Amino acid sequence: MIDLYYWPTPNGWKISIMLEECSLPYTLKPVNIGRLKRVNIGRGEQFSPAFLRLSPNNRMPAIVDHDPPGGGDPVAIFESAAILQYLAEKAGRFLPRDVRGRYEVLQWVAWQVANLGPVAGQLNHFANYATEKIPYAIERFANEMNRLLGVLERRLADRPYLAGEYSIADIATWPWVFPEYQGKRVLADFPRVASWWDAVAGRPAVGKGRAVGEELRRSAPLDDEARKVLFGQTAASVTKAEEERH
Repeated sequence: MIDLYYWPTPNGWKISIMLEECSLPYTLKPVNIGRLKRVNIGRGEQFSPAFLRLSPNNRMPAIVDHDPPGGGDPVAIFESAAILQYLAEKAGRFLPRDVRGRYEVLQWVAWQVANLGPVAGQLNHFANYATEKIPYAIERFANEMNRLLGVLERRLADRPYLAGEYSIADIATWPWVFPEYQGKRVLADFPRVASWWDAVAGRPAVGKGRAVGEELRRSAPLDDEARKVLFGQTAASVTKAEEERH
């Protein structure tokens, strides 16, 4: 019933995990964001006109629900936070209906999207993908990542999950918390975060969702062409790529 436009990254895992948690049937639609050299999954699919109609920001994940609540035409949604909220409302799970509980969850989803995700992504880029290692950038984002883990540590002092009960806030946050990073036990100084991470990881649906498309990630070397597709995007380059795919 649901088409999932996906690549195995933390933002993609949010949605595959949520679909598995809710037992919602879905069809996987791999979106090769640049790394995989295979004839049947072309590089840079996020720039195709068809995908841009679903996701104007030329980023996955996106979904198309062919059986939306209330019926009618299919519903297309992009941005992981919006997708999580939509699926929670569709399934009636992992998002409270009362106003206090609902916004307890949604504010932590917003925190992940505005803080943890961007910082972890930039740290990963400058530490692992950038051809030029810039110590200031690495230290800047490593320090901010450490600060954000401290926010989580304090939050989990008196509750097992971010909003008390397991919710889309945990599903959004979990893929962006790295227990180990560059050979270091990142969570050694954050025991509550470590326990929370293990508890979420132990859920069967999380394991299934995290494994979706794993073979795509393993077979995707980061060569010069992939770097250009992933890290060389501008407004003009996206427009040119779209035109070339018409």
